[in-house]
Amino acid sequence: MEWYSSLDLSILIIDSDLHTESAGGLALREIIKHLKDLDFRVMEALTVEDGLSIYRSTYPEIAGVLLDWDLQPPSTASPGPVEMVRTIRRRNRDLPIFLFTRKPSISEIPLEVIRSIDGYFWKLDNTPRFIAGRIEDVTGDYLDRLLPSFFGELVRYTQEYNYAWHTPGHTGGAAFLKSPVGKLFFQFYGENTLRSDLSVSVPELGSLLEHTGVVGEAEANAARIFGADRTYFVTNGTSTSNKIVFSSCVRPGDIVLVDRNCHKSVMHAIILTQAVPVYLTPTRNSYGIIGPIRSSEFDPENLRQKCASHPLVGDAGRLPRLAVVTNSTYDGLCYDTGVIGHCLSGLTDCLHFDEAWYGYARFHPLYEGRYAMAEGEKGPGYPAVFATQSTHKVLAAFSQGSMIHIGDAHSPEERRIDPGVFNEAFMMHTSTSPQYSIVASLDVAAKMMEGDSGTVLIADTIEEAVIFRQKMVQLSRQVAEDEVEAERRWWFSLWQPGHGELHGSDEILSLKPRMLDGDNGALLAQREFWTLRSGERWHGFSGIDDGYCMLDPAKVTILTPGIDVDGGMEKFGIPAVIVARFLQERGIVVEKIGFYSFLVLFTMGISKGKSGTLIAQLFEFKDAYDDNAPLDSVFPGLDRAYPHRYAGMGLADLCNEMHAYLCEQRISSLLKNVIARIPEPSMTPAEAYRRMIAGEAEKVPVGEVAGRTAAVMVVPYPPGIPIWMPGEGLGPKDGEIITFLKVYEDFDATFPGFETEIHGVVRDEGDNRQVYSVLCLR
Repeated sequence: MEWYSSLDLSILIIDSDLHTESAGGLALREIIKHLKDLDFRVMEALTVEDGLSIYRSTYPEIAGVLLDWDLQPPSTASPGPVEMVRTIRRRNRDLPIFLFTRKPSISEIPLEVIRSIDGYFWKLDNTPRFIAGRIEDVTGDYLDRLLPSFFGELVRYTQEYNYAWHTPGHTGGAAFLKSPVGKLFFQFYGENTLRSDLSVSVPELGSLLEHTGVVGEAEANAARIFGADRTYFVTNGTSTSNKIVFSSCVRPGDIVLVDRNCHKSVMHAIILTQAVPVYLTPTRNSYGIIGPIRSSEFDPENLRQKCASHPLVGDAGRLPRLAVVTNSTYDGLCYDTGVIGHCLSGLTDCLHFDEAWYGYARFHPLYEGRYAMAEGEKGPGYPAVFATQSTHKVLAAFSQGSMIHIGDAHSPEERRIDPGVFNEAFMMHTSTSPQYSIVASLDVAAKMMEGDSGTVLIADTIEEAVIFRQKMVQLSRQVAEDEVEAERRWWFSLWQPGHGELHGSDEILSLKPRMLDGDNGALLAQREFWTLRSGERWHGFSGIDDGYCMLDPAKVTILTPGIDVDGGMEKFGIPAVIVARFLQERGIVVEKIGFYSFLVLFTMGISKGKSGTLIAQLFEFKDAYDDNAPLDSVFPGLDRAYPHRYAGMGLADLCNEMHAYLCEQRISSLLKNVIARIPEPSMTPAEAYRRMIAGEAEKVPVGEVAGRTAAVMVVPYPPGIPIWMPGEGLGPKDGEIITFLKVYEDFDATFPGFETEIHGVVRDEGDNRQVYSVLCLR
């Protein structure tokens, strides 16, 4: 039995004879009958225009297309067979296409089409059974080619119904069927999921630890698709990928240059390897949005001086072993990676781009030169480049599916990363019982991005994001024009070019109206529009070079009223934490939430209806705010949990009170200034961790942390960037950090139900309110 025999496969037939009583129509219906006998589902269209509509809406289900070449469009403006073939091939180079044609018409078929199809039939010169059988054969070959190496072997092995005498103990799900709750589990996940949960004892599936067999083939294929010299599949997320990279090249005492806007897994890797971190400071604006590390930070002389003057380095001549940069940032800012690489040439052996949220960049020209594996002249001193990517976050893979890509195309004598040594680090952090479904999903994720398919998928994603951006700008204008009462003329804005006054060249200024007027083609094609420039007010970052950094249009930051374009607090404001809670209670969960901003990610899974629902819910919030709807109807759970705090309040009342509080606390300047200074380190993070494990740490209330050394990493959300690292002490010049923590503690007590997330802070019940503490060394 073929592996695909149980699938619901469709054949799209586009032919005007479908319902006629002509000889061709009768023959066509016989072909359809035989196709259905072969378990194909048949989709029918009488015109190319209808066929295009069906293809665009259902193309992943279609296993083959039969097209009447003699279909003539009703007008020159209507699509014909050539356009149908072109449309299919732009998205899928391999999908079987057959033409129905008359013998005299063969000479009229252009070479472009002949090269793009799998054959042609004369309806009356071949039997319907032969034509259906031919379609089945070609479709089967297509489906076999469609499966990538590891997933393909997993599918085939699973369908062989082998008796298993190896782990896992549920043996294809059989164990679950012996218990009532187990049977519910089996029914929920399905037989294929459980039968494909296999162990490393199956030799047909190769070895993830040794990168042999079909696993090795899958990783090699992913390396080719993602532009790497080598690629490794990781089944415990990019947190583990980051630790593997560090373990492969960093020794105790080595200097590592670290983006202060690093994921906490990077700090865990620093602790594991006992490295000495020298931090690179990113910029910040008044919304709390994390900006780029200025290019001046990467100046070789500046970096040498930074290392030489670091209190824990000791040797003025030592150079860093590894540099770690977050690209893109959580808020969607992408570096010119070549600029960074050339600055670090001859200064460090290895450059690691944490691209957890950016695995799609290679597959659209908009991001050219702005991702780790980008092509370009490297030179003899160029560092080896790592990219760690959370495939599950922004492509299509199961949770915890991650990839490590390595670009180290030096000669064997100059190679920075020895594959054998790297694999020792890989095995140190990888389970000997990997989840094969995660591996298969990584294999499929890579295959989905191969060739034109990946470009089309990412182009569709960016287009959806740009259309959403345009619609939000248009709605802002319409609300201002339609509302009679001045106090109701507000809407949400977006953090993007055009927010505030846009400075720049005439070319860029000419693109500004297109965001309003609906010309998304220019916005998709023009990288200049999304590129940050010095002096532009919209981004709010100072001291950045023109063209060095770009905003990713797929990461959309929505701004709520309350902070003006220059960072000042406005009289009227609506905190984003309230809007985000409103959306969450209506089934819309957004990403990073600041006090006056929240992030919406556009990925391949976003549909047109999905973004439309978000806009509808934002309007529902606006109406509830404008009418000061009672909180017990807007947030019934909040009113029940804290009746004495919120009883009798309306939504506008709550927004006004919270905004007044944040104005009093100067939250916009506090967000911007809290990372302006990095506290002085008194020991390495590894030493701080060692002392904490030895019992030399204690909880210290945030109001009393002056003069103390952190045992843990303190990361407030918002803004999601560490403000205090393990081993750093708070001196007299670090008062902003203490003020920041105290404001958060007070905010959470003043507005229960809207507590902020701070990694590294312990919450204990006090006499009248919670007391926030940080683990500090004694």
